[in-house]
Amino acid sequence: MVFTSILNNPRERKRFLRFAVVGTIGAIIDFGTFNILFQIVHIQPVVASIISFTAAITSNYIWNRYWTYPDSREKNISKQLIQFALVNLVGLGIRTPIFWGLSRLFVAMLNAAELTFTFASNKALSNNGALAIAVVVVMFWNFFANRYWTFNDVE
Repeated sequence: MVFTSILNNPRERKRFLRFAVVGTIGAIIDFGTFNILFQIVHIQPVVASIISFTAAITSNYIWNRYWTYPDSREKNISKQLIQFALVNLVGLGIRTPIFWGLSRLFVAMLNAAELTFTFASNKALSNNGALAIAVVVVMFWNFFANRYWTFNDVE
């Protein structure tokens, strides 16, 4: 039913595409921040992931409020921001165990296969691969939860 509305409704399709663009910008912020924190500042990967997620959702909220859902600006910004934050906290709760589990699995697989790469360590590759999968999974949760709760005042 929800996917059908995206496929059949041009306005919803446009919103989803804009949400995906915003998500891409957020992913760039997320991956950039994560890699700076993990590889340069040497912050523990799960902590770096949580901080980078926070930076990305801040950007995403601003872009979604003013570009994806401009007709939602009449809703109280404090209430909407709290709703957006709660949706994203659930998203973080979904993302963190996926990231943690997959990063451990991927590094173990690369190490067991005795694969090494000149451009990045097995840990860096594993963390980025796990982050990519977690980002995609959480993107769908965030879109639908935000569309039908946070930005539910748009037609």
